[in-house]
Amino acid sequence: MQEQAGIFSDVAGEGPGLESAPASAVARPALAIERDVNLKAYNSFGLPATALRLVRIRSDADVRRVVDHPELGRAPKFVLGGGSNIVLTRDVEAVVLKMEIPGLRLLETREDAWIIEAGAGVTWHEAVRWSVEQGIPGLENLALIPGTVGAAPVQNIGAYGVELKDRVEAVEVVDLVTGRKVRLPASVCAFGYRDSVFKRSGFGGLAGKSVITKVLLRCPRPWTPMLGYLDLERKMAETGITAPDARQIFDWVCDIRRAKLPDPAQIGNAGSFFKNPVVTPEQCRDIIGRDPGIVHYPMPDGTVKLAAGWLIDACGWKGKTVGGAAVYDKQALVLVNRGEARGAEVVTLARAIQESVYGRFGIRLEPEPVVV
Repeated sequence: MQEQAGIFSDVAGEGPGLESAPASAVARPALAIERDVNLKAYNSFGLPATALRLVRIRSDADVRRVVDHPELGRAPKFVLGGGSNIVLTRDVEAVVLKMEIPGLRLLETREDAWIIEAGAGVTWHEAVRWSVEQGIPGLENLALIPGTVGAAPVQNIGAYGVELKDRVEAVEVVDLVTGRKVRLPASVCAFGYRDSVFKRSGFGGLAGKSVITKVLLRCPRPWTPMLGYLDLERKMAETGITAPDARQIFDWVCDIRRAKLPDPAQIGNAGSFFKNPVVTPEQCRDIIGRDPGIVHYPMPDGTVKLAAGWLIDACGWKGKTVGGAAVYDKQALVLVNRGEARGAEVVTLARAIQESVYGRFGIRLEPEPVVV
């Protein structure tokens, strides 16, 4: 990662003297390298795969130890958080960095926002629950999204009218070549729909080049509840609560997600498998002309977001299987592991769904998880 003036900044307390010190000048404990680690318990789909080498990362210093290591330093790296956004189809030869950095704290209270600092290894839902319990609203619509804090910016997670890009102050990363820690403001993270600079490889992308160690979350003050989704409107109508607080919205979102989505601890899955496609108003009108019931949401920029789950269900995929992989019978947007699925079966099922939806609607669905 090359430093660009005005974009990257050293993290407070990590001055040039420490960063520039040779590895031999700093006393560092030896890395514990685990070999031939079964990853089935480390991915939410529960797919079989083996990590040839795995290192547990519990601090920024652990990343620097990997960078300085004679065996691991130049080897390809694979960053693993909660494993909720991957489909493992083979053993992982790259060095697996299992992110386990802890920590949640209110870093700053400003007139316009609360700033929360969260370690990359913290479960995302735990961060949301903690913020609500601390009386800090703003993350409640993102409750129960699987994965870790460190993975959230990569995917730019979102739900019920809120995307992570709306709540990021900055992201701290460690360069996997130099071992240097830098803080990236949200403005340079190139957040898009389920996308970010951390997900992109090649020129300008940071995938495989850096690892997220902390995220600074920005919860705006004063708080404004986000209630514009149909499911939340139904909750207000059912309960008669027209001005819910953050805790009430948190509870509603948890109830809604539990009713629709399977618990990965019970049924292996990666949550929503496909992105909701975005089309032009003309494309939407054409589809409505043929299928008036299609679920769609007008976007601020004039485009229209279509419900991928509705498209898949309309093609008759709910409950269908390929080997041990299946389409969840309660929500067509979710693919599940019925018990002994392999990654190749999940990929085969996903491709069949893509072809089916394209054949009927002329729309290519894009998967959310990364296939490894």
